[in-house]
Amino acid sequence: APLPLSPSHVPRRRHFAAGAVTSPRTHRAAMSAGGLIGAAAAKSAGRGPQNQVAIAYALFLGLAGGSSILLLQALSSGSVAGISARALALEALALCCRLSSTMWLDGYLPVDASGDWVFQATDICTLLLVGALMVQVLVVQRASYEEEKDSFPILPVVLGSFVLAAVLHADLNSHPLFDALWMAGLFVGVLAVIPQFWLVSQTGGRIEALTSHFIAMMAVSRVLSGIFMWHVREDLTCEPLFGRLNHSVWAILGAHVLHLLLLGDFVYYYARSVVTSGLSARVEVSMVDMV
Repeated sequence: APLPLSPSHVPRRRHFAAGAVTSPRTHRAAMSAGGLIGAAAAKSAGRGPQNQVAIAYALFLGLAGGSSILLLQALSSGSVAGISARALALEALALCCRLSSTMWLDGYLPVDASGDWVFQATDICTLLLVGALMVQVLVVQRASYEEEKDSFPILPVVLGSFVLAAVLHADLNSHPLFDALWMAGLFVGVLAVIPQFWLVSQTGGRIEALTSHFIAMMAVSRVLSGIFMWHVREDLTCEPLFGRLNHSVWAILGAHVLHLLLLGDFVYYYARSVVTSGLSARVEVSMVDMV
């Protein structure tokens, strides 16, 4: 059986004991679900779906810190040209929304030991990297920041995401505010790529090599995150708006599909560039496709 999300809905503080998950909530969830990636997963070795979910989730965590690539580009080149501060701001907001839930509630965390600290630590590290990037863009290397061209209006994106999240959120936390914040974080994170593509379209359609690798990692990360959410879709619950329709599942999976659609044209140009010119080449994209 696929690795479920934690079905219990009470706040928690997690603790470790000899590497085991000891929070009462996690223990109850693990016992009822019968599947941790740790000890319980070892008992179910050979179950394909669970192993696939474990691999996908581990890779998703590993890719979540891809912001370090952009920071490396800024520090090594001495320029932040081609990096959208508005995209970074949306990414930081998405991380804050997600952490507002996962730092003290279990609703959207796996029931294995990674839900105790790995997931949150990854998001915190990514948030710090994004913050460091914003300092480089807006303060240290502001002279090279293409501010006039980084003009995509992000306020409607933020407001729309929060309104939709208030309506479509799941109820795994049993706290409507924090359920909505988690969903808003997902929506904002999906749309955070738009200002970056807008900047690319305004600067001639060229994407520096490291920036293109970062965007490609975002695409792979979203695929793996989508795989995880697909396997735990039966654990996603909500108060139906119409009949018995579980709108939260459609909203979460739909957001992942939308992100991949937004990245679709880029992936084509990125793959073509890597195959023809190698990993160090700039990616040239059609400005018509990127707008």
